[in-house]
Amino acid sequence: MVLKIIMLIAFFAVMVGVGFYCRSHATDVNGFVLGGRSVGPWLTAFAYGTSYFSAVIFVGYAGQFGWKFGIASTWIGIGNAVIGSLLAWAVLGRRTRIMTQHLNSATMPQFFGERFNSSALKIGASVIVFIFLIPYTASLYNGLSRLFGMAFNIDYSVCIILMSVLTAVYVIAGGYMATAINDFIQGIIMIFGIVIVIAAVLISKGGFIEALNGLAAVTDETVSTTPGVFNSFFGPDPLSLLFVVILTSLGTWGLPQMVQKFYAIKSESDIKKGMIISTFFAIVVAGGCYFLGGFGRLFSDQVDVAANGFDSIIPAMLSNLSPLLLGLVVILVLSASMSTLSSLVIASSSTLTIDFLKNTFAKKMTDKQQVVVIRGLVIVFIAISAVIALIQYKSSVTFIAQLMGISWGALAGAFLAPFMYSLYWKKTTKASCWVCFLFGSLLMIGNMLFRSSYPAILQSPINCGAIAMLAGLVIVPVVSLFTPKPESELVENAFSCYEKTTTVKQKTALGE
Repeated sequence: MVLKIIMLIAFFAVMVGVGFYCRSHATDVNGFVLGGRSVGPWLTAFAYGTSYFSAVIFVGYAGQFGWKFGIASTWIGIGNAVIGSLLAWAVLGRRTRIMTQHLNSATMPQFFGERFNSSALKIGASVIVFIFLIPYTASLYNGLSRLFGMAFNIDYSVCIILMSVLTAVYVIAGGYMATAINDFIQGIIMIFGIVIVIAAVLISKGGFIEALNGLAAVTDETVSTTPGVFNSFFGPDPLSLLFVVILTSLGTWGLPQMVQKFYAIKSESDIKKGMIISTFFAIVVAGGCYFLGGFGRLFSDQVDVAANGFDSIIPAMLSNLSPLLLGLVVILVLSASMSTLSSLVIASSSTLTIDFLKNTFAKKMTDKQQVVVIRGLVIVFIAISAVIALIQYKSSVTFIAQLMGISWGALAGAFLAPFMYSLYWKKTTKASCWVCFLFGSLLMIGNMLFRSSYPAILQSPINCGAIAMLAGLVIVPVVSLFTPKPESELVENAFSCYEKTTTVKQKTALGE
């Protein structure tokens, strides 16, 4: 216990120390929200990866989908690496960095407002961000309760309050730069932690081959009558597996806190390096988490999923680890949660300040006043998310849990297609953005409130979220063809940033 407490104190001390070290980078809005657009590839890549993967992934999704799909759940991690990281950087990274700087936008709603010269569009986008990022933020505390109870035998409320206060301190002190540096440190812990934990769990079951053989012997006729289905290539339900891959991988393309990482990167070469680094990070962390979860059924004698839910699977797998490894696991999951929490609260507070308050009630707000308001809202958002997490913990309010589940699908369903087409296609219209905003968010709200009335394939929030994203890719071009075209001068101004001549060394581009 002493060893675990010392590890925790050291971890928290480093996080807070980095926050105060980065105070000089957080004196204006550009510095606080984007780190002055001068963040290098390693920090940006790790900030992207650690914002992507939280305790929800490690404890919740890895346990749930590992149980449902067996070793085939590893495909989710591979999809996260290839689609959610590699292709996201390749398709969005460079163009996002160029156009957002050209339009002087620091948030996704501000980008829509400047790109289409529409205050209403900016306010609409900021309202969607506000509504759906709060429950998503609250969900980050999920999964920590069982691990903290197992490792320290303390009440989960203490964990929530401690994590909230310490995250608030370093975010308020150092802004985005403190978050990026801490994300790098937390990312290192996550990489080494997941590798060590996987090795320890497999060794406890006789090694990799023996664990695979054990998985082949597992049967569950309620899922499939096929022998060895849980160690097969695509598992017992390939279609459901595909929807999970789409939701958790393609979804990053439309999440404000993920896309915002591209706003801050420093240079062209940094984008290429960041793409490689973040893909490697996703393969190790996401691939490792889902790979580990795939062996969950080997521990069916230690866990009662029907009584305790899927969140009990991963803790049961880790319960017999040594105190040192258990301390490492707690810090790993804390790292995953705090890094995502810090990213979400910066996205929420900056959006509400820059895109809503300054646009409506406080139009004369100065740059310094905006930073003060953003810092204040960081406290507010973290407090709200902590209160929601405490309410859910104390009373098991199912409505909150459902709302958390639809947040990812609603945000990505609303923003993915409008954002991507706005970077590439000059004919994208303001009306098509509105239609996609409403379709994605209302479809997911309807899934929560009227789930039983939906067609069978849409009753799952995961399937519904994936379909919302894919539908948006069709909705935006179709609606754009039948709605008033944007002003040519506005469009040409936005896309003129891609036509600027840049002189580089010959090792980067060959001369004529």
